[in-house]
Amino acid sequence: MIPRISAVLRVAAILSGMALAACDPLTVAQLEAVTVIGSDKTVLDHAFSIGSGKNCSTVRKEMGMTYCVEDEKVVRQNIYCYRDLGGVTCYDRPESTAGGRARVDMNDHNRPK
Repeated sequence: MIPRISAVLRVAAILSGMALAACDPLTVAQLEAVTVIGSDKTVLDHAFSIGSGKNCSTVRKEMGMTYCVEDEKVVRQNIYCYRDLGGVTCYDRPESTAGGRARVDMNDHNRPK
């Protein structure tokens, strides 16, 4: 709860600073630049993030990612790996001739989190 309150206060301070400097475009540009450098978000990104409850950034969008981190699609590949004579062989579907062999890719350290 505390981090959300500090984020709200930070955005309120930035927006009030912009309101005071509304007549000076150079000050607004400097404030925007400092905000982007410090957090990789514009002032509007901060306001949108607080309003939506998501972590959104124009910088992410310009890098070819989704605008909000939570909107990013997680691609899960179906990989089935088995030990064989030469080492490990992987397939895109379970091998029907595995003969009861244990999958090598199902160890705890290989499972997605």
